[in-house]
Amino acid sequence: MNFIGRTDNEKGIALFLVLWVLTLLSVIVGEFCHTMRTELNIARNFKEQTQAYYLAAAGVNVAIRELIKNTVMPRETKPSDDKAQEEKTEWRANTDIPAISFGGGTFKVEIGNESGKININRAGEHLLRMMISHFDIEDSDKDIIMDSILDWRDTDTLHRVNGAEDDYYLSLSPPYECKDADFDSIEELRQVKGITSEIFESLKEIVTVYVDTDSEGSPNNDKKQFDFNKININAASPQVLKSLPGMTDEMLQEIIAHREKEDFNSLTELVPLLDPEIYSGITEYLSVEMSPLFTIRSVGTLEDSRTQEGVKVLIKIDRSLEKKYRILRWTDALEYSIDFQIRQGMSPTCPYDV
Repeated sequence: MNFIGRTDNEKGIALFLVLWVLTLLSVIVGEFCHTMRTELNIARNFKEQTQAYYLAAAGVNVAIRELIKNTVMPRETKPSDDKAQEEKTEWRANTDIPAISFGGGTFKVEIGNESGKININRAGEHLLRMMISHFDIEDSDKDIIMDSILDWRDTDTLHRVNGAEDDYYLSLSPPYECKDADFDSIEELRQVKGITSEIFESLKEIVTVYVDTDSEGSPNNDKKQFDFNKININAASPQVLKSLPGMTDEMLQEIIAHREKEDFNSLTELVPLLDPEIYSGITEYLSVEMSPLFTIRSVGTLEDSRTQEGVKVLIKIDRSLEKKYRILRWTDALEYSIDFQIRQGMSPTCPYDV
């Protein structure tokens, strides 16, 4: 009987061990399957991100081609049929360019021109004051911002009445010196006296620091000097236009509606859209002169996928260049695809979700 009892006990222990081994193997297999699924999703997302990125890059290249056709190629070499005119109208600044199917997905392109922004390296006091005039702050604070911007970019160490130089910036924690040179990026505005985070967020989309240095040479330069104290009515964003003195929402919508059909060829075309007093007050800030510097935003989207990738490129279009264009800055960033999703009324997604 004792022998039989020991045999039953040993069988029970063996069964218990087998169950534990099976449980352990189940856990290992489950973990392995989860790891493989995660790795598969990561590989799939990487593949889709790469495809979406190159869709966005394709959009940039198509936009460059169309800009060259519309701004550089001589008119006599262009087709004169209705299709050519439609293409010219479609590929221009501040136009809603429809998404274009390409390579298993689509790309959506937006084109801007630096002439529609306020250049904080070259704009005069009059335009800078207009830029900050709509902020709901005290006039003394506006004077501080304007003078401090001028002090930051000039080459001397003498501060204006309301400005700031090293003596102010070195007293901060942490201390730093005044630039006394051109802004290299709009983010530098954060360091300027009087610029709060809220003010910077309002300014960052309406200002630029980029200058076509080829047109700023000697007075004998054959190229026309660009007027940085004026804003291109065709390239200006709604935020910039709203900064113009006396501009109302109704007038703004009239201007945008006109631009959706065609560009303004002269400022006199604004006369029917604006009150006479408003027209006379804003024309000193406006022009129809286009800068050779364009900003292209392109977002690539795969078919049957939530994955998107965005690209932002600053280019110069110039017939004197060998390729007729030069890429000045190329930025790969998810923020452009997220911004695109928000403006399209979509819920922003992250391509890294697994």
